[in-house]
This record gives sequence, C-alpha cells and structure tokens, in this order.
Amino acid sequence: MPTMHDSMTLTLNGETRTFPAPLSVAGLLGVLELDRRKVAVERNEEIVPRSAYGETLLAGGDSLEIVHFIGGG
Repeated sequence: MPTMHDSMTLTLNGETRTFPAPLSVAGLLGVLELDRRKVAVERNEEIVPRSAYGETLLAGGDSLEIVHFIGGG
C-alpha cells in the first residue's frame, strides 16, 4: 500500500516537478486544479484521449505537456 512518502518526478511543460504517487492523468489535473474538459494532455509525445484520463497512470520520468483551451471570439 502506498505511503504518504511515495512520490515521483515528472516533467510538466518543461519543468521538473514532484507529485504524489500513484497518480493518473485525471489525478494530476485535480492536483493542478485544471478542468479536464478544457485541456489536452500529451504524455511522452503521445496524446492521451480524454476518455482515458482516469485509467492512464503516470510513472516517474514521464514527460507531459498540458495545453489549455481558451475560449473567445
């Protein structure tokens, strides 16, 4: 069972950051307080389908790019 000391290092938009482990894409978006409906996530140069955010587990060393959609007209 994971302890509070379990963590992993991810590269997020070019910045190395530490997050609790285990963590899914959906969990990461929750930690970052981002609306999953308004972002696109790329993990290790592959787009993660929005429908797979909950079951896509992240691993230490993963590189992620998160792009925010901004509405306007």
